[in-house]
Amino acid sequence: MNISVVVPLYNEADSLPKLHEWIARVMQENKLTYEIIFVNDGSTDNSWQVIEALKEESTHVRGIKFRNNYGKSPALYCGFQAAKGDVVITMDADLQDSPDEIPELYRMITEDGYDLVSGWKKKRYDAKLTKNIPSKIYNATARKVSGLKLHDMNCGLKAYRNEVIKNIEVYGEMHRYIPYLAKNAGFTKIGEKVVTHRKREFGSTKFGMNRFVNGYLDLMTLWFLSKFGKKPMHFFGLYGSLMFILGFIAVVIVGAVKLYAIVNHTKAILVTDSPYFYIALVAMILGTQLFMTGFLGEIVARNSIERNNYKIEKEI
Repeated sequence: MNISVVVPLYNEADSLPKLHEWIARVMQENKLTYEIIFVNDGSTDNSWQVIEALKEESTHVRGIKFRNNYGKSPALYCGFQAAKGDVVITMDADLQDSPDEIPELYRMITEDGYDLVSGWKKKRYDAKLTKNIPSKIYNATARKVSGLKLHDMNCGLKAYRNEVIKNIEVYGEMHRYIPYLAKNAGFTKIGEKVVTHRKREFGSTKFGMNRFVNGYLDLMTLWFLSKFGKKPMHFFGLYGSLMFILGFIAVVIVGAVKLYAIVNHTKAILVTDSPYFYIALVAMILGTQLFMTGFLGEIVARNSIERNNYKIEKEI
């Protein structure tokens, strides 16, 4: 099979028939074998009924239905697990991504040899203040941290070699950084293509401003894991040890001052009356905590067998 199109969706019943028809037409015109995997992320409208109707019309349609709304990353993870095509295309269900881009994305993977091609919505139709400007700042930071010269890392329209999506794990809200995940997994031939951004025809956006805050936190997590994921003691051990040593030295100085006063029979304040004693004590405790427990939470999360346990109600 040439292509698997993975479409995560939440309450997009109105756009699904047109999207399906558009993808099918593009595939037929270019004589490509394909499947469309709709991942219904706990929609509360009749999106699943629409998917079932599309399945009755076409053998190319597959569907995955979540019992709850887990988010885009879990939807992509399950779609990736199900994908059988040599090339996997992801796109949003809101018709803002154009299926006409698929043939060229496919060619760039199969002929130009890219592992991953990310779309770049150079001209956007989103609100400038709430989306465009924050998106530019976010992408500039992501380029700096990841080292990937992509203008629009969070673009939903992307193409992958099948091997890439089978060797990366998308969890939490890491869908924003799939190119970074691919790079960390050893897939370094990552390209970019300017794609058409269309105005939303139905419904409204499902993402709020909190995605930028969460995005930065996720970016910092990925940066740390890529740098210190296999050697966390190089980070926490270093700074924990430095803080502990500085605190210990401060305690020794406070004690030495007290001892000097006793030996020379001069009046000295109590050790516990010195603010430096408490500062030193706190530094030693924090240093120990950094050394011992700073990275345990992320390590536990990454090894949790329940992290990608999503309850799928039905598959067709």
